Amino acid sequence: MSFQAYLDAVEAKTGLTPRQLVDLAKERGFDAPGVKAGVIVQWLADDYGLGRGHAMAMVHVIQKGPEISAKHVGTGGSHSDASTTLWLDGKATNPAGSR
Repeated sequence: MSFQAYLDAVEAKTGLTPRQLVDLAKERGFDAPGVKAGVIVQWLADDYGLGRGHAMAMVHVIQKGPEISAKHVGTGGSHSDASTTLWLDGKATNPAGSR
């Protein structure tokens, strides 16, 4: 599953776009230096029912922003993403279409 596909699944599971979740996380201070991933994962599990994999995708976006490594970009494999920049504003508005 690509990184973007994880974010699209988070949206489907929570009803919130990744950007909305990032904003909520920032309100809670989860984007501050030193916040452990486990704290964010627990919040996402408790409040939104997310499993660890989906929550860890959100941890990356909350703590590091929408840029990802080019390691899998354009490889065509099961983990391939189309871009090093993730789309956070909802699957329906993604100009790149479904991934």
